[in-house]
Amino acid sequence: MFDNLTDKLDKALHVLKGHGQITEVNVAETLKEVRRALIDADVNYKTAKRFTTTVKEKALGQNVLTTLKPGELLIKIVKDELTELMGGETAGIDLSGKPSIILMSGLQGSGKTTFSGKLAKYLKTKKTRKPLLVACDVYRPAAIDQLHVVGEQIGVEVYSDRQHKDPVEIAKNAVAYAQENGFNTVIIDTAGRLAVDKEMMEEISNIHKAVHPHETLFVVDAMTGQDAVNTAKAFNDVLDFDGVILTKLDGDTRGGAALSIKSVVHKPIKFIGTGEKMDALSVFHPDRMADRILGMGDVVSLVERAQEQYDEKEARRVQKKIAKDQFGFDDFLKQINQVKKMGSMKELMGMIPGAGKMLKNIDIDDDAFKGIEAIIHSMTPEERSKPKIINASRKKRISKGAGTTVQEVNQLLKQFNEMSKMMKMMQGGGRKRILQMMQNLK
Repeated sequence: MFDNLTDKLDKALHVLKGHGQITEVNVAETLKEVRRALIDADVNYKTAKRFTTTVKEKALGQNVLTTLKPGELLIKIVKDELTELMGGETAGIDLSGKPSIILMSGLQGSGKTTFSGKLAKYLKTKKTRKPLLVACDVYRPAAIDQLHVVGEQIGVEVYSDRQHKDPVEIAKNAVAYAQENGFNTVIIDTAGRLAVDKEMMEEISNIHKAVHPHETLFVVDAMTGQDAVNTAKAFNDVLDFDGVILTKLDGDTRGGAALSIKSVVHKPIKFIGTGEKMDALSVFHPDRMADRILGMGDVVSLVERAQEQYDEKEARRVQKKIAKDQFGFDDFLKQINQVKKMGSMKELMGMIPGAGKMLKNIDIDDDAFKGIEAIIHSMTPEERSKPKIINASRKKRISKGAGTTVQEVNQLLKQFNEMSKMMKMMQGGGRKRILQMMQNLK
């Protein structure tokens, strides 16, 4: 996500990051490169030009050239303007209705059905809502079945009516069903087309008029770049939607849609989809995304993800086991599963400042833990609880069962021992020693 843009912006701003002389001429040259980087990322030309003009005016207005650290100040202005370009503030979702009705719109293939499921899971787990998914796509083959599969996967009921072919009636009946059965949120998945057409627009407009949604969300594939912005404009002219959902931001996307859509359509991006899994959904924070685009990471989101998976009871249990020197591979597996729930490894690494740049040419597989898990599962329960008993013959058997080598088993055991020692050091007075070691490295 944004890898190419981040790289090009870094090169453009490189001159200004040093302590050399900064002049109005090289500020203008740098911003010309910034504009080129934005256009290469498929940002609308007018938006890119307006962006660099604003940055230049603010930079010269704040006397950047005469400050002690002109490069840092200019980068801060670029970061602030990127934040504004993407909406400035985090946009919430209206859940005030009884029930709250959320209408999904977008082209076929944009990921509406998958996102409807992700949103239902998010509202159920994070907002303690009782959502009802509604299948109003009566045209696409297996669309109703797909939504039922998604609903079953996340434990959310799906309302569908295969007898009716009128999406407006289905939507109205679903809202009545929700009111009668205690659902406080209704998410309506509508039909898409391969392109914007009059018939589709009329249909979704009629559903909108019939159910009066509290939120109308436009779902768009981020990989379609500038086309995504043009489609959003066409939908907004008819629906006057409340917010945008950008899906497939984990793909090979140039990021132009995320940077252009707010300035062109004047509607906020509310959520982003970053994978196929049902929990691969994030609230869109313009300031955090600006940090990531400039290669500054996103520590706040990383900490939030970690806190979501933090289990106080489990942490106390692990702490006791470490103190008694009883921390084993079963405990280690539980820790791995907690990390996996936080998201894809590539996305998590991108949240660490500087890590994205270091790893830009390295493909981080989501199955990064697969080999480790295979080795652990190849151990007996006794070996997992008492790793010290694993001798040469046991290593040979474990490696064969895991389909790997004895060297890789040795490497895992070594890393596990080092991690166990570090965790033990973290208890009590060891924390001070670790802090001293870190200070000595500065």
